[in-house]
Amino acid sequence: MNNALEAMLDQYDPQNNTERKNAVREILQEIALSGLSRTDFFRKAAFYGGSCLRIFYGLNRFSEDLDFALLEKDPDFKLDEYLDDLRKEFISFGIDISVETQNKKIITPVQSAFIKGNTLMLFMSLFPKSDDAKKIVSNQKIKIKLEIDTENPAGGKTEYRYRMLPSPFEVQVFDEPTLFAGKIHAILCREYKNHVKGRDYYDYLFYAGRHTAINIKYLENKLRNSGKIDSSTDLSLEQVKQLLENKFNDVNYQSAKEDVSAFIHDKNSLMFWKPELFISTLDDLRAV
Repeated sequence: MNNALEAMLDQYDPQNNTERKNAVREILQEIALSGLSRTDFFRKAAFYGGSCLRIFYGLNRFSEDLDFALLEKDPDFKLDEYLDDLRKEFISFGIDISVETQNKKIITPVQSAFIKGNTLMLFMSLFPKSDDAKKIVSNQKIKIKLEIDTENPAGGKTEYRYRMLPSPFEVQVFDEPTLFAGKIHAILCREYKNHVKGRDYYDYLFYAGRHTAINIKYLENKLRNSGKIDSSTDLSLEQVKQLLENKFNDVNYQSAKEDVSAFIHDKNSLMFWKPELFISTLDDLRAV
């Protein structure tokens, strides 16, 4: 096995196939970021979302996707132009993986692609001594979605962050206040079909616990784009607090806990999820 892969695997001690799958997914995510960093991708785009928060800011939950946003609108941008570089990066580590764009019936500002690998083959390569790993159904796949928003609003602030494995690389990411603003936007505007996306609320508590400030101008622009506020509204911190309080009083917390439970180790951290817990954070919110 490649020495870099061994070093990455040493960060994990998976006890079952679910934990092995999460470990493999996280390793594939970081190899993908490494591959993109060798191109001009991060001069045009910034990384955000749950995986960004885990890799660069220490969030203690698993995340399935890689989310990016263009820093400036570019109608000629094509995500598929970077997929060959991703394939080459995986090949360099001896990993058999496919990278394919997602063809959408309805054109949207979000472009998508999927990294896909056979779970059994990946397990056999990365966990050759595990008998449990060999019990995976042969046609099971590990999938990671890549998405990039090509019409991200202005106002986001970025910084460069670094990782040493699989080899040293840099990624342009949105800073914490911008990420927090994006998360609040998701809480206020995400439409739920069958269940609440509890990961949003878990991440919200992560930011609140770190006393992260909110990039309020970025949040204002995102809320305008979503039609949550009109173009004449200058968003205030008090308005944000009121919108959040209304939302926190209207959440199905049982559904939220069921959603996030599979992505965290400490299920006891969900014990006190109720309106009062989330509303208690509002007094400490601050804006930049």
